[in-house]
Amino acid sequence: MPAEGPRGAKLNSRWLTIVGIGEDGVAGLGDEAKRLIAEAEFVFGGTRHLALVASLAKGEARAWSTPFDAEMRDVLALAGKKVCVLASGDPFFHGVGVTLTRKVAVEEMRVIPAPSATSLAAARLGWALQDIETISLHGRSLDLIRPLLHPGTRILALTSDGDAPAAIARLLAELDFGASRLTVLETLGGPNERLRSVRADAFDLEKVNPLNVLAIEVDSTLEARILPLASGLADHLFEHDGQITKREIRAITLSALAPRRGELLWDIGAGSGSIGIEWMLAHSSMRAIAVEADPTRAARIHRNASHCGVGLVVVEGSAPKALAKLGTPDAIFIGGGGSDTGVLGAAIKALRIGGRLVANAVTLEMEALLLSRHAALGGDLTRIVISRASPVGSMQAWRPAMPVTQWSWVKP
Repeated sequence: MPAEGPRGAKLNSRWLTIVGIGEDGVAGLGDEAKRLIAEAEFVFGGTRHLALVASLAKGEARAWSTPFDAEMRDVLALAGKKVCVLASGDPFFHGVGVTLTRKVAVEEMRVIPAPSATSLAAARLGWALQDIETISLHGRSLDLIRPLLHPGTRILALTSDGDAPAAIARLLAELDFGASRLTVLETLGGPNERLRSVRADAFDLEKVNPLNVLAIEVDSTLEARILPLASGLADHLFEHDGQITKREIRAITLSALAPRRGELLWDIGAGSGSIGIEWMLAHSSMRAIAVEADPTRAARIHRNASHCGVGLVVVEGSAPKALAKLGTPDAIFIGGGGSDTGVLGAAIKALRIGGRLVANAVTLEMEALLLSRHAALGGDLTRIVISRASPVGSMQAWRPAMPVTQWSWVKP
């Protein structure tokens, strides 16, 4: 049975071709890629890519619109015709191929990749791709590199423009990673390819080509701001006014929330945002929404998220009203203060089947509410008591922190 096109039309052949192309243009293409470009009725691509295949393409050239249309309306409107889309390097490494497969069935397309920019960079540097970190900072915050900054790590970063390497160098120097070695690899695979290396804290490279990959060999001082891989980051890594789930409680709470790839967390009454931030640090696919009524704290959450390199969404407003239009959560965390204001009931209702809810109580009123919910719905109750040594005169003694009652529950 023939596959259906994006508008439901029956398509008997693969109408869409995606060809990866490098800076060497037609010279780097195989015979099949050249044939498919030449046979296409319409050829889409950036102005630079269209110029590279101008001697080969016979169909109508269509440059991408500005701003770029992620819905791919112009391409989809030609379903069933011979359409070719040109992409940089590997179309499925942060490329247009990923965008198109959200709209077009893979059975309707042919894909001929070229080496990605990271593959070319690894080949030039002699780096094993499986042993390095790769990240795209194209059109994204440079802060996203922060979680990767561990001594000895090798990073290949795709950038947006010629200014990005210098900006990243400044960020590394500010975080006490100034000794890191940076290599800027420009126009890889083309006739003007160039590699230049410099320390981050001595970055002085000029006229960097916008088409560049930045290679980072991370080195640091003892004072460097390193984000450990374990849950329960040190409290000083977060800006806060005392409204923070403390380190040990946070580690236990994240264990109970049990993050799984791609899931969405609601952090209700987020305070400093530490729970949502550490949830997102567990994996790059994680998503979280921090709900905070206090505008000063909401602004602080934004800063903490940036300083930890995660794209935490902050919703300024009071629960339960602020929860009304948020995406369905896979897990919910409710902090330790307050009492019943309808928040817990709204959270239980919003949680998907099989989702996890974790609520911490430090007040007697909130604890009574959790005990009541546990009696009615089941789940697990845990009493968490943490003591820290502190001076008593010339000696040391244990000083207990406020005990925390934690209720964790999975929605049946």
